[in-house]
Amino acid sequence: MQHPLIAAKASRFTDSVIRGMSIEARRHDAVNLAQGMPDFAAPQALKDAACRAIQDDVNQYAITWGAHELRRAIAEHAAWHLGLDVDPEAEITVTCGSTEAMLVALLSIINPGDEVILTQPFYENYWPDCVLAGASPRFFPVRPPDWKFDPDELAAAFNDRTKAIVLCNPNNPTGAVFTREELEAVAALCRKWDVIAITDEIYEHILYDGRQHVALAALDGMKERSVVVGGMSKTYSVTGWRIGTILAPPHLTKTFRQVHDFVSIGAAAPLQEAGAVAYRLPRSYYDDLAAAYQARRDRFCKALWEVGFEFEAPQGAYYVMAGITPFGATDDVAFAGKLVREIGVATVPGSSFFQDKDLGRSYVRFCFCKREETLDEAARRLRVLRVVV
Repeated sequence: MQHPLIAAKASRFTDSVIRGMSIEARRHDAVNLAQGMPDFAAPQALKDAACRAIQDDVNQYAITWGAHELRRAIAEHAAWHLGLDVDPEAEITVTCGSTEAMLVALLSIINPGDEVILTQPFYENYWPDCVLAGASPRFFPVRPPDWKFDPDELAAAFNDRTKAIVLCNPNNPTGAVFTREELEAVAALCRKWDVIAITDEIYEHILYDGRQHVALAALDGMKERSVVVGGMSKTYSVTGWRIGTILAPPHLTKTFRQVHDFVSIGAAAPLQEAGAVAYRLPRSYYDDLAAAYQARRDRFCKALWEVGFEFEAPQGAYYVMAGITPFGATDDVAFAGKLVREIGVATVPGSSFFQDKDLGRSYVRFCFCKREETLDEAARRLRVLRVVV
């Protein structure tokens, strides 16, 4: 009997569109506003700490679920920032980036027939993660211009088969930030249906206009059913270091650690030593980070509005889901292709964030985690676009 060479689940999704657009950016010498990686330096203190760790021969395996001092620093950070009392010995797992953290969480809790609720649009990894874990995804919409959800539509997504809900807050790709009231609505449904809440909070420190981050796990009755995914990539501008985190109650953490061990063994040991320095940076660092990103947001959004794109300014993270219909565009993939090949600016087609692709055809996603001169050059190139009257 001839067996298929490739697993059926692997054929259900394609290559990453985001990473693919980065490749296109290099091919066409375009300004890369597709993939969310800064083009400016990480904090010097982190780089120095990583170099010291290497020179001090911290070059062998760390404890598989995370170096002791890093876990202590993560717990300290969770206490003052998230309002969570986290045991570093029993409630923290360090992973190879938040990407692995999300997959490990789903692999650990999903059984055949379980459903996982996702927003639509969603960060492009979540649906393949569900497929790999064997979950059936169930979608509920968040809608423009502010990318908020209808409480009744959210409630309708829950049922006896629901095992988990995945929320990204602050949100990639929309830039929306869930309010405490909205999170309370999610929490009430999780308690009612005995559902695990998996929150991707990788952009936890990048919020604008005075907004404060609210952790779903910190709400009443939620810590024992919450999984908080995070990491160093965005807050410390080290997307290539791949240091992710999972905060979860002990009964979940035990299994997460087992699965993580067999998936990747552990994250890079010297970078974990530097991570302990990062999580203990003074609180002024985080204030300055948010202020710097807000300045970038304001600068770049103003330029996009002047060109003719339609959107509301993001509330957090560093992305803009921009409407392209003013330019007569009806196909996001074709429009993004034109931008990267002919204009020299790489974006992400909006449909890559939707299961129902037609819902994303009128958007492209820009990222603005770049130097001012990079954003200004992208704006200069985009000004050749013309609004169709």
